[in-house]
Amino acid sequence: MITQIFSISKKHYGQWAPLFLRLIIGFGFLAHGWAKLSKGSPAGFEKLLTQLGVPFPHITSWIASLVEIIGGMLVLIGFSISITAVPLICTMLVAMFSIHINYGFSSVRTIGLTPQGPLFGPPGYEINLLYIAGLISLILTGAGVYSIDSMLVTKRNAANGSKTQKSASDS
Repeated sequence: MITQIFSISKKHYGQWAPLFLRLIIGFGFLAHGWAKLSKGSPAGFEKLLTQLGVPFPHITSWIASLVEIIGGMLVLIGFSISITAVPLICTMLVAMFSIHINYGFSSVRTIGLTPQGPLFGPPGYEINLLYIAGLISLILTGAGVYSIDSMLVTKRNAANGSKTQKSASDS
């Protein structure tokens, strides 16, 4: 009986997996993009890009922020995942190789302890890899049944089915 309760062999939970990935990845990108624009412009992010020697920091700061916000929203709703994931993966690769790679792998680096609690250092590239892996997983599996992509495919198939039935009845 216990085996039947916890067995997933006869249940179709696979359709839920992309939803959970999309929710956390989409929200994560939205939160990071919004943080860059929350004061009306990505001026603070632009300063960081200038210090790193990134070309065209003003334009790049806007592009990166908007890619994260728009891309995060599209991932969240499951729209055009295969296309949406590409610029998001690019932003993660740029962040990883320009900033996070210098701080090692771990995303949580405890560098001290104060009376208020632990003191954390800059994050490593672990989170970048998790985002990239999640996006690649969504590219490979699709957005799942609870997505705009799935709704569009269902609608297209229904329209094609009615056209096929109509042409068959005309013959």
